[in-house]
Amino acid sequence: MSWLPRLWARAAGRFALIVVVVILLCALVSLFWTPLDPARVDISARWAPPGWPHAFGTDNSGRDILSLLMAGSRTTVAVAVGSGIVATVVGIVLAALGALTARGIREGVAVLVDILIAFPVLLIAMMISAVWGGSLWVVVWSVGIGFGVNIARVTRPELRRVLRSDFVLAGRASGLSPLQNLRRHLLPNVAPVFIVQLSWSMAVAVLAEAGLSYLGFGASVTDASWGRLLADLQEYITIHPLSVIWPGAVITLTVLALNMLGDALREATDPTLRTAGATARRAPTHVPGTTA
Repeated sequence: MSWLPRLWARAAGRFALIVVVVILLCALVSLFWTPLDPARVDISARWAPPGWPHAFGTDNSGRDILSLLMAGSRTTVAVAVGSGIVATVVGIVLAALGALTARGIREGVAVLVDILIAFPVLLIAMMISAVWGGSLWVVVWSVGIGFGVNIARVTRPELRRVLRSDFVLAGRASGLSPLQNLRRHLLPNVAPVFIVQLSWSMAVAVLAEAGLSYLGFGASVTDASWGRLLADLQEYITIHPLSVIWPGAVITLTVLALNMLGDALREATDPTLRTAGATARRAPTHVPGTTA
């Protein structure tokens, strides 16, 4: 965790960490408490303006928008974490097969990755949802597999580069198996690239879930979702525009924070960027002399 102080030292890193922590806390707190029951319908309180007891107002059914957003954060976190775990497993397996196996298998994996990466993740998720029905797990698996392929494509060349390093060759000469070499030497050295790609994938996973739920292919109707809330409210945008701003704002803020977290992680963990930045700071500034 030596990179954490360097991450916090960057304004983008601080902003991203604060937003991510707030979203995680909202998801955790919503398991036990929300200001009001997010499923409670109160027709007498329809379109209540922001105030007490509805901090963000209510929707067309009288449901509290803040409670709906807090409950929807659970879906967002579940999709981001779940798809991140799936993408991690898929990315590591495909990258390892494409870097550590025999030439025939490596070429076959490379062709498979090129084929899979040609299909948009949202299209794959919509096709799977059309067959199996809208479900949170369908979104997690389809998005995770899709972005796992992207991670494998980026990580595989890095694994091949590290594979030619002297310490990897020394480990192989000392009797380490390919899996031991992968665990001790290869994965730690490609971790910065992998973490950055995973952060960006989680950002797109949040956006994909919101988009799929907006189109009706995402989480089931029993699961609160920012995308479905946005779809429910968008037809009233000309009458009650403020109600639509809240779900759109939290989706935008979350995706922006995860993208900025990926950029900040890349700067904090990449030693070449740190070295270049330090060299630039130490370089003397040349001021041209003036003549009388």
